[in-house]
Amino acid sequence: MKSTIFAAAITLAVSSQVACAQFGSGIVFDPTQSGHAIQQITQGNQLYTTTVQTTRNVIAAYNLAQRMASLPQNLYTSYSNLGRQQWIVLTRPANTYGNSLPWMNAATTGNGASSANQTSSFPRSGQISGYSALSSQGQQAIAAQGATVDLSDAVNASNLQTVGTIRANATQREVDISQLEAASHSSDPAQHTEMAALQRINQALLIELRTQQETNQILQGQALQQIVGQKVQQDNLKALFQAGNGYQQNFNYLTPQQTSAGTQWAFHY
Repeated sequence: MKSTIFAAAITLAVSSQVACAQFGSGIVFDPTQSGHAIQQITQGNQLYTTTVQTTRNVIAAYNLAQRMASLPQNLYTSYSNLGRQQWIVLTRPANTYGNSLPWMNAATTGNGASSANQTSSFPRSGQISGYSALSSQGQQAIAAQGATVDLSDAVNASNLQTVGTIRANATQREVDISQLEAASHSSDPAQHTEMAALQRINQALLIELRTQQETNQILQGQALQQIVGQKVQQDNLKALFQAGNGYQQNFNYLTPQQTSAGTQWAFHY
């Protein structure tokens, strides 16, 4: 459209000069003046185009500034109702025989985990009587089972203390997260400076690191329990092989004696 208007203006200017040269009273066509007229029309068209584009840019900048001014307030209100995952409080046990509460206290606070684990289960005993009189194979079998019991008690107590400590720290962790959330959703301009935003990012990363540490501790405890469970299986297999080996040796030793005794008995009669 602009190019059409521009071409029409040039045609009109040239036609006017030609008409004046042909029908005017002594006026002749001047190519130089026509060239100046065309140049002025071109400059006017460029100025018009630049003015329109500048106006559009100003309007777009104003609209962007208006959206940026209202956007933070919209963000504060839209994310202020995020749900909070609270730690579920452990149900208080019946404590029928008086040995359940210490275990529950250890699972909640991490305190007294070792004694609570012993109190709520069969107590650990010393070496069985007559252990020193057993054969080497018998001592190995008893010692392997005893080591499994000791290791299981240690792993269970450690895991109980780990879970209890994490649960005890969960309350303060929730307070830290709530404060971080409140600062992030605050409409206070001081909370939305670059330094304040960096501090909140740093705090969130620290909370994430602590959470990852706790997760790793729980995973390590589970790995130890699996190792102890595998030890039980290995001990059973090894004991089975030893029993089979002992049976073969005893069979080879007792069979000739029984055969000889039977022969003597038959010869006697």
